[in-house]
Amino acid sequence: MPDLLSLRDLALRTARSVAPELARRAGGSLNTKTKSSTTDLVTDADLWSESRIAELLHDARPDDAIQCEEGTTVTGTTGIRWVVDPIDGTTNFVYGHPGFSVSIGAELDGEPAIGVILDPILGDEFAAALGHGATRNGTGITVSGATVLSEALVATGFGYQPDRRRRQAEGLVEILPRVRDIRRMGGAALDLASVACGRVDAFFERGLAPWDIAAGVVIVREAGGRVCDLSEGSPTGDLVVAAPEGILSELLFLLRSSGADRT
Repeated sequence: MPDLLSLRDLALRTARSVAPELARRAGGSLNTKTKSSTTDLVTDADLWSESRIAELLHDARPDDAIQCEEGTTVTGTTGIRWVVDPIDGTTNFVYGHPGFSVSIGAELDGEPAIGVILDPILGDEFAAALGHGATRNGTGITVSGATVLSEALVATGFGYQPDRRRRQAEGLVEILPRVRDIRRMGGAALDLASVACGRVDAFFERGLAPWDIAAGVVIVREAGGRVCDLSEGSPTGDLVVAAPEGILSELLFLLRSSGADRT
């Protein structure tokens, strides 16, 4: 069994190594391209951050696997796979808007085990290792104690394709009147971190990729929350829901009734 705290600390050091440069470049002159749609952006800073992170992880643990959003892939033999989003919330980054982060997760034999999410603008560092709890800037965190969905602040996000975005907006017509309010920050990793520290009570989103949630899943779970899909199974990109136990069932029922399973 690897030392999970050492792996967590490696992820934290690695995220810290790119954060100052990302903070400096945010909102500046960037070489920006689109991927799946005009709202799905990638910049030269994403590529630089990914290259740097992959290099540092590989140098420290050359036999581990690595999967990154922008295509860097390394095969491994240890049972550990690092899953990296070099800039989660790239649109925010391009505009210099808070809400982007560096997300580094690690799986052990396919199960989420390590999570680090670092916010270069606000300086928040969220970290967790399986069985060791979750922290924000070194201090332990827990999810909120919410028990009534109508009093819950709920975060969400929208996909990249226009048709999906329209359907997701239509679903909010049913959801918004039944919660305290909705927040849309533009980065799933920080949304999950926000659930973990109680900055929001819950989060849901469709169409996410493994690198969007790899770190956040561990951080929320270690903070005492649940992360699942609409049927309470393991979260997938199809739909990710994160919440305290006190409102999870009610939130899942609302999402089903609002047609979230069809958006």
